[in-house]
Amino acid sequence: MPWCLSARARMQLVLLFALALGSCSDELPVVPAPRAATTGLFLDVSDRAGIQFMHHAGGSGKKYIVETMGAGAAVLDYDRDGFMDLYVCESGRIPGTETQVEPNTNRLWHNRGNGTFEDATEKAHAAGSGYGQGVIAGDIDNDGHTDLYLLNFGPNVLLRNRGDGTFEDVTANAGVGDPLWSVSGAFFDAEGDGDLDIFVVNYLDFTVATHRPCGRISEGKISTCHPDVYKHVRDRLYKNRGDGTFEDASETSGLIDLDGKGLGTGIGDLVGNDGLMDIYVANDSTPNQLWRNLGNGRFEEQALFLSCSHNDDGKTEAGMGVAVGDVNNDGHQDLYVTNLSMETNALYLGSGEEFTYATKSAGLHTPTLVNLGFGNNFGDLDNDGDMDIFTANGHVMDDTQELNEVTRYRQAQQVLFNDGAAHFRELNATESGDVSIPRVGRGSVLVDFDNDGHLDVFVVHNVDRARLYKNTSASGAFIGFAIEGRKSVRTAAGARVIITVNGKQQMREVQAGGSYASSNDPRVHFGLGTASGVESISVRWPGGATQSFGPLAAGRYWTLIEGEPAR
Repeated sequence: MPWCLSARARMQLVLLFALALGSCSDELPVVPAPRAATTGLFLDVSDRAGIQFMHHAGGSGKKYIVETMGAGAAVLDYDRDGFMDLYVCESGRIPGTETQVEPNTNRLWHNRGNGTFEDATEKAHAAGSGYGQGVIAGDIDNDGHTDLYLLNFGPNVLLRNRGDGTFEDVTANAGVGDPLWSVSGAFFDAEGDGDLDIFVVNYLDFTVATHRPCGRISEGKISTCHPDVYKHVRDRLYKNRGDGTFEDASETSGLIDLDGKGLGTGIGDLVGNDGLMDIYVANDSTPNQLWRNLGNGRFEEQALFLSCSHNDDGKTEAGMGVAVGDVNNDGHQDLYVTNLSMETNALYLGSGEEFTYATKSAGLHTPTLVNLGFGNNFGDLDNDGDMDIFTANGHVMDDTQELNEVTRYRQAQQVLFNDGAAHFRELNATESGDVSIPRVGRGSVLVDFDNDGHLDVFVVHNVDRARLYKNTSASGAFIGFAIEGRKSVRTAAGARVIITVNGKQQMREVQAGGSYASSNDPRVHFGLGTASGVESISVRWPGGATQSFGPLAAGRYWTLIEGEPAR
């Protein structure tokens, strides 16, 4: 992370950017209650929805790097009532310290179906344990009930959904308690055997004992360290044996991570359109990685060869979050990576065989230059038939303004609308609404919490309240699908869904993990513009079998079950 610029560069940027004065502190900052926007796309409905969650980082004044990196959230329907629930990660006391912080745990927010949520954590036995960073949701045992994997600074935790509204900790028996510093992850079927495997992104070899003071020490000013100060730790692939246990298949699969400092990941058929799930990893100041799936559970790292490891200047960047989706509707998956301030985010357009760095041509260079992005989501936010971008921003250094006068600790979240040709326009504060209020954004998820067909956003903010933002757009029809495998993996992670609307196609893949430290709404959502329905739907199930549905009417979520008619 290049923390500072030259004086000349700073002055040039000051002339380009007039930014509001920001402030910062270690833990539980006193922030005046902002006045909510009265117009704009996203409305903060956290209070109305009853979601009261404050993230704690265990701030000690020593600027441990771990306390600035959390946390994320997951979307799941844990009780199968048709409404999406929210699971939020808490951090708390940093392992190895004696810092006194308010006792708190991860929280499960049950969606009542009337626009409000209740805290169901204790009732559901869903608190988990550990210093939380991220969480992913998926069905590890194909019983139709969504389980949770918690990514921690310290041992990870697997919570199995019993199907009766409660969870149980099965980590020890499953063998997936990775003890390293894990941030993001994903569920997917690595070898096509019908079971969900787990990919874990690990970050740095950091502990409180190995902490080093960084910053202007002689002046008595401590700052968060650059990740170069610490060694990397390897990512991990857990293969599901199908009996409730997993084996560490990192080396046997070829996933030998020699230098990556991973923060974000995205899974999809990124290369070859062959139905095999590839893995992309956003690394912090080391080259990003694309692990191509060679079949039979074997992977080979090909990011440099495929032109998605560096920016267009051949430089590594401080990768945080990853979004996977087809932003130009050409039938190939594209990648979007959030990066550090003064680096810009990176858009890699896929052709099915390689990628093209398209940040500048897509109009994303200037809007993303100053911000530091974490949460990262593709979704059709205005239901016009193409995928837009939502980014949760916030710096990692609370003294960043002292080092670079154009950057701020608290930053506005961003909405970027797609013109249909993969060129994006940033919405201004009035247009975007309450998400423009500066905060320290980390994990973000897209979730249609009220099933109205408009994608809402939930953001976890570091040492601040998590916020639920309702999409108030009244434009555009939609259609959505809950996808369930039968011969293939039950949650259908990796299934490719293609719809045809007025002769044009749109494509989505079912994902279980992504953004930053998070897991989005498991349903696939399509904006239809003025169309009243779709002519046809094609599903390529994990494993390669295909099935056709339709025509189907717009305006609702349909359930597509492998081998059965739509319902």
